[in-house]
Amino acid sequence: MSEKLKDILSRFGEVDTDVPMSRLTTLHIGGNASYVVRPLSMVELDGLVKYLVHEGIPFKVFGKGSNLLCSDSEFHGVIISLEKGFCRHYFEEDMLVAEAGCSIIALAYDAMRNSLSGLEFASGIPGTVGGSIYMNAGAYKSSVSEVIDSVLVYRDGKFEWITAEECDFAYRTSIFQRHPLWVIIAARFHMVKEDQDMIRSLMDNRRERRLNTQPLDMPSAGSVFRNPMDMPAWKLIEGIGYRGRSIGDIAVSEKHVNFIVNKGNGTASDFIALTNEIQQKVKEKYDIDLHMEVEKFNWQ
Repeated sequence: MSEKLKDILSRFGEVDTDVPMSRLTTLHIGGNASYVVRPLSMVELDGLVKYLVHEGIPFKVFGKGSNLLCSDSEFHGVIISLEKGFCRHYFEEDMLVAEAGCSIIALAYDAMRNSLSGLEFASGIPGTVGGSIYMNAGAYKSSVSEVIDSVLVYRDGKFEWITAEECDFAYRTSIFQRHPLWVIIAARFHMVKEDQDMIRSLMDNRRERRLNTQPLDMPSAGSVFRNPMDMPAWKLIEGIGYRGRSIGDIAVSEKHVNFIVNKGNGTASDFIALTNEIQQKVKEKYDIDLHMEVEKFNWQ
């Protein structure tokens, strides 16, 4: 860690050094990041990204880290967090405009209080607007792409709005995964006026279902594998008898087998070893390739 670099980075926001990425992810796994910078304005973000690109310093934008598997190694670069400086939102008739650091769960509930429907599916996704767009997050056969009108992006040194079509959304993917230097700043969501009690009831029912079927009391990264066309991922994992299977403190959840949980001191290497086993066994038994939904970060 360089004090000189820390001083430079402090021009662009709040800076912390040698931060365990386990503190920045819902899985509670990951080595230290040399720097975490929290820009508080678009001006600071612009200056920060331009500096990092010019100096060739690697960086990654983090939301709540709910879909990330960080390696056990140190990350000799900068984590950019937008949760503090980019967390404002407002409603304009049937449109919701929200910055990238906003909690998608909080937005779903605020939309409900405004009698606006469209984000009910997201009321249990523990991520930010930016992360949800990046992964095209979804649940209950709905996804973020279905309610996105446009996205404010920082790319090539400019802030510009792009349409949902330009985001190239598909199942758990978007154009942003192919452009790591682009930064999602905000989004416009098109909503629909509905009865508030109906929206609340649907969200309450789904919350109860999640509590009964998902290991929400343990660190995880959510659903680990994407669903193949032929059969849901959980059925394949159940079929190979891996409910409860563990390596070290990393285990297939007893409650939902497409969740892999950290029982305390789990490591990224054990997580990968377990997922590799699952993929191999599923391939042998079903001749189906399982692909991870969780994004790997800082792996060689």
